[in-house]
Amino acid sequence: MDAVTGGAGDERTESGSSVGPDGLAASRSVAKPSGPLLLGVRHHGPGSARAVRAALDAARPLTVLIEGPPEADALIPLAADEAMRPPVALLAHAVDEPGRSAFWPLAEFSPEWVAIRWAVEHQVPARFIDLPATHTLAWGKEDETALDAGEGGEPATDADEPADSQAEETDPRAAVRVDPLAVLADVAGYDDPERWWEDVVEHRGAGDGDVFAPFLGLEEAMGALREAYGSGGHDRDLVREACMRLQMRAAQREFGDDVAVVCGAWHVPALRQKSSVGADKALLKGLPKVKADMTWVPWTNRRLARVSGYGAGIDSPGWYGHLFSAPDRPVERWMTKVAGLLREEDRIVSSAHVIEAVRLAETLAAMRGRPLPGLSETTDAVRAVMCEGSDVPLALVQDRLVVGDVLGEVPRSAPAVPLQRDLDRIQRRLRLKPEALERELELDLRKENDAERSRLLHRLRLLRVEWGEPVASRGSTGTFRETWRLRWEPELSVRVAEAGVWGTTVFAAATAKAEADAVSAPGLADVTALAERCLLAELPDALPTVMRILADRAALDTDVGHLAQALPALVRSLRYGDVRGTDTGALAEVAAGLAERVFVGLPPACAALDADAAEEMRRHVDAVHGAVGLLGDVVGSGRDAGSGSGSGQGEGTSAERRGSDGSASPPHGDLRKRWHAVLRVLVVRDTVPGVIRGRAVRLLLDDGELGQDEAARAMGLALSPGTPPGDAAAWIEGFVGGGSGGGMLLVHDERLLGLVDAWLTGVSAEAFTDVLPLLRRTFSAYEPGVRRTLGELVRRGPGERGGAGVGGAGIPGFADEFDVGRADAVVPVVRLLLGLDRMGMGEGAAGGFGGNDLVGATG
Repeated sequence: MDAVTGGAGDERTESGSSVGPDGLAASRSVAKPSGPLLLGVRHHGPGSARAVRAALDAARPLTVLIEGPPEADALIPLAADEAMRPPVALLAHAVDEPGRSAFWPLAEFSPEWVAIRWAVEHQVPARFIDLPATHTLAWGKEDETALDAGEGGEPATDADEPADSQAEETDPRAAVRVDPLAVLADVAGYDDPERWWEDVVEHRGAGDGDVFAPFLGLEEAMGALREAYGSGGHDRDLVREACMRLQMRAAQREFGDDVAVVCGAWHVPALRQKSSVGADKALLKGLPKVKADMTWVPWTNRRLARVSGYGAGIDSPGWYGHLFSAPDRPVERWMTKVAGLLREEDRIVSSAHVIEAVRLAETLAAMRGRPLPGLSETTDAVRAVMCEGSDVPLALVQDRLVVGDVLGEVPRSAPAVPLQRDLDRIQRRLRLKPEALERELELDLRKENDAERSRLLHRLRLLRVEWGEPVASRGSTGTFRETWRLRWEPELSVRVAEAGVWGTTVFAAATAKAEADAVSAPGLADVTALAERCLLAELPDALPTVMRILADRAALDTDVGHLAQALPALVRSLRYGDVRGTDTGALAEVAAGLAERVFVGLPPACAALDADAAEEMRRHVDAVHGAVGLLGDVVGSGRDAGSGSGSGQGEGTSAERRGSDGSASPPHGDLRKRWHAVLRVLVVRDTVPGVIRGRAVRLLLDDGELGQDEAARAMGLALSPGTPPGDAAAWIEGFVGGGSGGGMLLVHDERLLGLVDAWLTGVSAEAFTDVLPLLRRTFSAYEPGVRRTLGELVRRGPGERGGAGVGGAGIPGFADEFDVGRADAVVPVVRLLLGLDRMGMGEGAAGGFGGNDLVGATG
């Protein structure tokens, strides 16, 4: 079982055997044991890695056999390439189904990686001897739930991944699965298998001059466990072990007993036992197969961590990497790393902090009976000394150091699908290096390099390679700015392999994928969103197909809600034509036609709706209103450019607007006028819900198509005594709700506030209880300052608010006339801000509003 590896014993008995903390004696053997050298390890264990190197240096085998898929034998020489930097992983994927894949990750402190490097450095042949990936992938295809897999199809034990009570309930084998690490830790009196492993291996070296004793001791312990528990609930291990024995026999025929085998310690007793060749071949007979390809791919520390769900068996890859690289003074060097990280985050950490943290960690280890401070002791010391008891900076240490953001690298000579090679070439050209650490990337699309980066990220998103995620830009709201959140995950290499079926380059694959998605898109909104993504990714070859399907879907779809939902996304796409240099003439025509259909179908669709449907339709009305504003500008500017002379772009736009027979397309320049006419229809129809009628009045008022007197008259009618209180409250919500600045409208127009106040005070107690939740939802969306101002206005209670002369009798500061005193009070500050005082006060310095030299001043 992969979670287990050989331990080291320190205490020596009089007979010469070593006794470890687990209480199990291991015979002391200075000479190499007879037969093949079986080195049982823990995957990703730095102690095992050091012990493997020491054993190989002592034994000097003629060949090294490693647990792993044999298809990767041809990839072993790449480990000597200078560009190969772990963590990396062997990736196997089915040729016909690239999404079906398996990983065998290797870190610098993985025993398998150390064995590979030793073999390459000493020019000794190395081979993988586990079950071929062609069977491993087929097993998963045959029964995806039959094998609870870690990396590369390895059975995950409880020591490899967190306990999952739900899995134990649903998987009948979970009750009989054995965690050898936990069993040995329990025998030794430990309640934490990880702490036991640190004390046995990571904090203790091999015996004096006896590099084989740790492996022999654990082999004996694993043999006892295998006798008691058999396969430990992992029946497929028997098939894998049969394959390993066959490979061992083949190596022995070629090299004799000078063979070293590096594998999980759980497998060692099975490899040592006697079995016939016929029995082993019988276990392998009839296994399913798929055609598989293999390559090296970058891996990350986070994917080695248990918390990522990949069952690597370690919580702290960064800590284990540190133990492997700094075996002499691990605690002191670790505290120095922590101090450096905290200083980078502007926390005050001195050398005295480091010294005291080391002393505290050593004291805690002594109190807890441990040979050396482990991760728990160093973490407690860092929290107490450097973080002043706070877990907030400690979380940073956990994320950056204990786990780490290391991303491996593989050489360019490693096998890869053509699409991956094209992506690598583009990444190098654009200087956009994949990184494991999440970061934000600001792009200015007016710069060619940034524009190409944007196109690459959008094309990868079309291919489902989610390397970057667009986020809201903090610096600007213009369309020439983009902000991306980038983070490279190892699984993206699989996504690239999957996307390789669409083409050999990113551009060709994205184009083919967009066309296929347009054909299979379930709804109009999906095709509209796809058209926007094609424009962002600049895929001119795919856009005609997408636009044709979009026009067909729009012509056949009769649901006004779908049309209203699709229009805003379509119009948003038109904004990118200027900054990206994309021809959007055909898109504008489709959008204008879609808008016409919305205009015709919206009034009937708004009739006789319940509250939920009315609220949804109100959101559609808001979206269409914003879209028509943008669409009117685009269509109007395109028409003006087409009618003018001299501009090649204008001539092209005019040509785009003509049909195939040369006849001019119907103009759409008056879209705003027709939309305003639709809103007026909604205002006067009694069958339209109040929330929509109120919103229509507000939109007309904001566009200047409705005067304040007309708006006040419409509100007065909606809040008249004959209107049911629920309908009136909905009208108010539509008019001043939705976070659209309605609160400020009430603040600055006392007539409207007076109408709302008068209606509210006249509502009966029973009706008030019914409309209160709706009113609370409406006014709770306002900013606190707006709510406070409205409260003050209502509390002061100006007299008559409905007459024409109410402005002069209102509250100071909100009247129709200027308050000269208040205006003059700010003049000195404004003069100072504009720098007019430096020009002298002799000219235009007369007091009072009439003598204010700021009026009409432009500098």
